Amino acid sequence: MIVKVMPFYAKLALVLIGLIALGFLVVHGKEILDPLMFGFLFAILLLPIGNFLERRLRLPRSAASFVAILLLVGFISGIIYLVGTQITNLTSDWPQLKNQINQSFGDVQGWIENKFHVNVQKQMNYIHNTTNKVLSSGTAVLSETFLSLGSLFLFYIFIIVFTFFILFYRRLLFRFVLWVFGKDDEPVVYDIAENIQKILRQYILGLLLEMFVVSCMACTAFWIIGIKYAALLGIITGLFNIIPYVGIYSALLLSAIITFATGAASKALIVAIVVICIHAVDSNLLLPIIVGSKVRLNALITFLGILLGEVMWGLSGMFLSIPTIAILKIIFDRIEPLKPWGFLLGGEYEYKESAEKEMKTE
Repeated sequence: MIVKVMPFYAKLALVLIGLIALGFLVVHGKEILDPLMFGFLFAILLLPIGNFLERRLRLPRSAASFVAILLLVGFISGIIYLVGTQITNLTSDWPQLKNQINQSFGDVQGWIENKFHVNVQKQMNYIHNTTNKVLSSGTAVLSETFLSLGSLFLFYIFIIVFTFFILFYRRLLFRFVLWVFGKDDEPVVYDIAENIQKILRQYILGLLLEMFVVSCMACTAFWIIGIKYAALLGIITGLFNIIPYVGIYSALLLSAIITFATGAASKALIVAIVVICIHAVDSNLLLPIIVGSKVRLNALITFLGILLGEVMWGLSGMFLSIPTIAILKIIFDRIEPLKPWGFLLGGEYEYKESAEKEMKTE
């Protein structure tokens, strides 16, 4: 019997067609897949709690899943309440903020007039014309804002619903996967499932721990400097730091603006320097220790994944890119034909570990 080997260009064409079809489905299925993926991650995070409630407290699976989700909602609500109280304190000082902004606006107008020879009257006319254009379309902007808020609320509801159903039907879903791959592949499926649960749970907990440590560092540094809203800016820095690469710069910009509006420009510059220093400590010390050991992906693949996630799903895609790549790496590492792709995703780490093992054996 003669076995025909498919040429490389034919394999490449099939892979490209499959990737294009998969990308099309992922982009156009965002409304369902996005909350489903978040629900999957939260279900993995809450799985030990659900098992504990079922086995130790003898709760039914539906009640255990519901209680676990209530704990998650309570944790998120606590963070929102903490940030909300700090924002309330910020709004109470609105008159001072308004005076500072007006003074800064006057300084900027004077600088523009001196540098570009555009008098204040022309600047104000341009601002008024722009404002009138915005107000003329105010109805559309307002309706779009309400639609966005409504969509965001539905998005959170879908995440909670998907998390509950995945927790409740987890054994049914796993048995389905085992049945699809057959008895011969059961050990590989068990290994992949256990490693996905372990690594993703450690990754999410590592991110939360990193967020807490960064928030404490930022709050302490801002308090020592004498920033008025040290707690608010510290929490914002910790929360934004979860967003890979771009989050810390967004926190830097927001912290500098709030500090400038409530104090001197010199303090805003000091705050920016402090945030950069915290980011340096986090990237070189905290991230490798807390998170880096959990998900071993090289920087190039991570950055490309974040960009691709932002293009396809926006901000949520940036959050989900690293866990998704981590899942793919776990699968690739345990399937023989796909091991080169798993090596590509990790690369440097696997090479170092294999080299160290060879040196020990020698």
